Amino acid sequence: MLYIRNDSNDPYFNMALDEYAVKHLDPSNDYFYFYQNKPAVIIGRNQNTIEEVNSEYVKNHDITVVRRMSGGGAVYHDLGNINFSFVVDYRREDFNS
Repeated sequence: MLYIRNDSNDPYFNMALDEYAVKHLDPSNDYFYFYQNKPAVIIGRNQNTIEEVNSEYVKNHDITVVRRMSGGGAVYHDLGNINFSFVVDYRREDFNS
């Protein structure tokens, strides 16, 4: 497993890193990285932002709203929590054994 050092607190960059890692890094390797975001609401790829996010509140509190490439619910990130990502090729034989 390879560790990717990521010092960014930009939620746009961090979600883009997830997508880049999945689409462009060598799938024969596994990858792991930590990240922290400035205040942000991260929503799943299939969520309706209007229904999930209080637009007035996030605007008044300088909270960024970013869509991630994976599904799931809306989550709040800020510098008080640590996030992590694993990028693995789930199609590999050793992944399913």
